[in-house]
Amino acid sequence: MKIGKREFDTANECYIMGILNVTPDSFSDGGKFNSIEKAISHAEEMISEGVDIIDVGGESTRPGFVRISDDEEISRIVPVIEALKARFDVPVSIDTYKYKVASAAAKAGADLFNDIYGLKYDNGEMAELIAKTGLPCCLMHNRDDMNYNCFMDDLIKDMRDSVEIAKRAGIADDSIILDPGVGFAKSLENNLEAIDRLDILKNELGYPVLLGTSRKSVIGLTLDLPSDQRVEGTIATTVVGVMRGAAFVRVHDVKENLRAVKMTQAIMRGYKRG
Repeated sequence: MKIGKREFDTANECYIMGILNVTPDSFSDGGKFNSIEKAISHAEEMISEGVDIIDVGGESTRPGFVRISDDEEISRIVPVIEALKARFDVPVSIDTYKYKVASAAAKAGADLFNDIYGLKYDNGEMAELIAKTGLPCCLMHNRDDMNYNCFMDDLIKDMRDSVEIAKRAGIADDSIILDPGVGFAKSLENNLEAIDRLDILKNELGYPVLLGTSRKSVIGLTLDLPSDQRVEGTIATTVVGVMRGAAFVRVHDVKENLRAVKMTQAIMRGYKRG
């Protein structure tokens, strides 16, 4: 899969997507990087630590978040994307579900669309935009309720619906990444199952999978820890993700998670039994 100028071996490797929230209110790092100077400095730090993609978000999607206008979101993300593309070679992703924001981000140089509603928010406009640009996309599982009959079966069905929307719009198969949506419309038990059974999603639908658990409530509730003390818990989910075939992990703490990815891959690949 090509993202930006770089080829990604999604069948054999696991890559690090670093989170860059340029928001005042994200659950873990709101307000830390919501100026161009702070955003660029943090991006430079992530690059030095080995990040593969930088995911820019201009609207918090924490539980209970309040939607902001398209124009406000655009004013937050476009200058940052333009600055990143001017200074660095790293691919840049835009974390949005809004057609107008995504369009502005693409014009600013974004290389990947990361849609938390899996193309189901805007009556097909996002899907048409992605197809028109030819850029790859990550489609996340989300829904308006938590009324599951059989959780994994329903998740796969929902994700298959997102894939069908993509294909009807003309998005190429080799441009699609799937995300099980840990933390979105799921109970603690659902989230744990989504992580543990990531390989089922990958194998059933046949697309590269991204795991995004960094500092989320599934870790906080399991370990009874605040968001600034969830690095070790995140690393544990990253290890499981690699073992279950994740092609990408989306994280705040790049250095620590990259080390975990490399160690896990070494154990899985580095010797032959008896």
